[in-house]
Amino acid sequence: MTYCIGLNLDEGLLFASDSRTNAGVDDVRRTSKMRVFQVAGERLIVTLSTGNLSLTQNAMNLLEHRALHQPDQPGLYNVRSIFEVATLLGDALREIRKRDEPYLRSSGIDPSGSFIVGGQIKGEAPRLFLVYSEGNFIESNPDTPWFQAGEIKFGKPILDRIVSCKTSLLEATKCALVSFDSTMRSNLSVGPPIDLLLYKRDALVIAQQVRLDDNDVYLNVVRREWNDALRAALHALPAPDWLPPQ
Repeated sequence: MTYCIGLNLDEGLLFASDSRTNAGVDDVRRTSKMRVFQVAGERLIVTLSTGNLSLTQNAMNLLEHRALHQPDQPGLYNVRSIFEVATLLGDALREIRKRDEPYLRSSGIDPSGSFIVGGQIKGEAPRLFLVYSEGNFIESNPDTPWFQAGEIKFGKPILDRIVSCKTSLLEATKCALVSFDSTMRSNLSVGPPIDLLLYKRDALVIAQQVRLDDNDVYLNVVRREWNDALRAALHALPAPDWLPPQ
């Protein structure tokens, strides 16, 4: 399992994903779940993947191969909308599942996977999609400007309470890291490094891309101060009037 977040805000886009692929006691592996396709000044496309790693890697490799070797066909570098990118990705997922699913299921392996994909292509606004394992997808909107994929339940409350399309990229970055900290604290199948990418609307070039490992100074500040702030907030809550005085 893994954890990915994508946010489509008025100010721009934020993408974040962990890098853990196996959480066995003696078998912890790390692989980036983020892929970036950029033509400066023309397009930026970001994908985040969760689920069966062979399925999602093969789907992405298929798209990359076709983009490089079949330039006369619709591909990552010539389609004119992020909607078309989501369609290509959904089709690739279906194709790989059709090929591999019988063999995976016969070995007791879950053949599912999903993607968050977003970005901006010159001529349209930034867009964000959640592509399901079956190849269908949905798009973010002002009422639901963010998507999660993978191990979503532990990191969802902070996003529900704080994030709207008006949230700044700075505040969204803090929320994303708190969301990851909450998830990593409660689920060993999610772990650092965390890949984080920020994109400012209409820039058509990456604003910031970083990888935060377990020893990152700022990540540890977030962990410590969020934990302390929660304890202080709980302590400050008034006592219920139906409890006897302590």
